[in-house]
Amino acid sequence: MNRKLSEPLRWANILLRGLHMVAVVVLGAALLGAPVSAGRAVAALVATGAIMLALDTWKRPGHLLEASGVALEIKLVLVVWMAWDESVRAVLFWLIVAGSTLFSHASSNVRHIPVFHWRR
Repeated sequence: MNRKLSEPLRWANILLRGLHMVAVVVLGAALLGAPVSAGRAVAALVATGAIMLALDTWKRPGHLLEASGVALEIKLVLVVWMAWDESVRAVLFWLIVAGSTLFSHASSNVRHIPVFHWRR
């Protein structure tokens, strides 16, 4: 990727991650009963998450076949389940937060372990 293009994308990704974390905190607060809009937090989570996923996939499509990509795919399934089933929403929220924290702070040799091997 061209250096002039990659630096603005890096900062866009940092900004998106910050906004994503704010939305996680607001959603957690809503689940704990704070008078904040859970709907807006979910919309912000979906928007920032989708843009980050698109940028990461555009930059490195193979990441979806590695441990971090598979963890992300599992997280998306849990998010859909959380949206669909209110009875498990709080438990799934904390599982997603814990799992995301584990993978985001794991070393690169753990995050980039190939899970699926596709042959052309």
